[in-house]
Amino acid sequence: MKLKYILGLLGLMFVSCKPEQNTEKKFMPSNARFEYKGRVAMHDNGDRALVGSASSVAFGVKGDSVTVYLKSQFRPRNYVVITIDGEYQERYTIKGDSVNKMVLKLDGKESHYIEIFKATEAASGEVIFKGIEAEALLPIENKASLSIEFIGDSITCGALADNSGIPCHEGEYIDQHNAYLAYGPRVARALNADFVLSSVSGMGMYRNWNDENIDEPIMPQVYENLYLNRDASKPYDFSFQPDLVSICLGTNDMSSGDGVKERLPFNAEKFTDNYINFVKMIYGHYPNTKIALLNSPMIQGENNEVLVNCLEKVQSYFKENMQKEIAVFQFDTLYVNGCNYHPSVEENEIMAQQLVPFYQEILNKN
Repeated sequence: MKLKYILGLLGLMFVSCKPEQNTEKKFMPSNARFEYKGRVAMHDNGDRALVGSASSVAFGVKGDSVTVYLKSQFRPRNYVVITIDGEYQERYTIKGDSVNKMVLKLDGKESHYIEIFKATEAASGEVIFKGIEAEALLPIENKASLSIEFIGDSITCGALADNSGIPCHEGEYIDQHNAYLAYGPRVARALNADFVLSSVSGMGMYRNWNDENIDEPIMPQVYENLYLNRDASKPYDFSFQPDLVSICLGTNDMSSGDGVKERLPFNAEKFTDNYINFVKMIYGHYPNTKIALLNSPMIQGENNEVLVNCLEKVQSYFKENMQKEIAVFQFDTLYVNGCNYHPSVEENEIMAQQLVPFYQEILNKN
């Protein structure tokens, strides 16, 4: 009897000491329930790379936590923004020396909607999505009613806007990027629109911030390439067909550069001709889209008058020669209180508030 009693106790001990089973499962990036938006690349091993500013992956999960695996191509770090059920969490640092394991704690709801956005631009290297662990990966429904593409430079990238982590003039150039809080994504969320950002810091329509299109490419030369660089072997597929294309270029064309490198006077004719040809390229990919041209929130006075005059010439060309109605928008003041004379996060919000009714009017026109 004693032997049976002892064996019974040992059995209970083994049962009670059995480790709790992990109910989370691994879901690879190729799973059809992941929804990718923006300029995104697929690697040969099945990983997905967030390339362009605010490119993203979204998914639904069940459970009280989800583990996300990300890696930065750029060293020493990169940045993403994560939202849970539409609520901004924070801008997370992704280290470049290894795969980053991020555990997100969730509340007791039956399901949650997670979005991961690249906070930096294409030139800052890929943020590689390597999948998640969760109790279950759930289908999601895309309820967006519109689609918008925002083309531009550092302003559209959300560069130098967010100094909440590292102060201005410290760290790397990417350390104050927050594409999620740039004016474009803010507008898209207000209008319930899907969006793509095609933007590169320092880039212009016929020349760049400190280059006369000698050593560096300009937007018309990189726009059709996935990585927004000279690599034409990786083309952008243009499967995203926007209802509206918004272009905000000209700040760098009109810049005086660093004051050291030789800089020619602004060539309004070349700028306008390049702009017209670029818009023709846009219509070639999106024949039914509507187009809006924005002036610069970083330029005022005589330079702004010259820029707006060029935009209006582009507008007139398409109205007279192609019967296309193109809208022109002018920011009413300078927005330069971020780092290095760029719009801050707060100013991007004000810019978005101004743009929403402007875009609504364009989209509501037949």
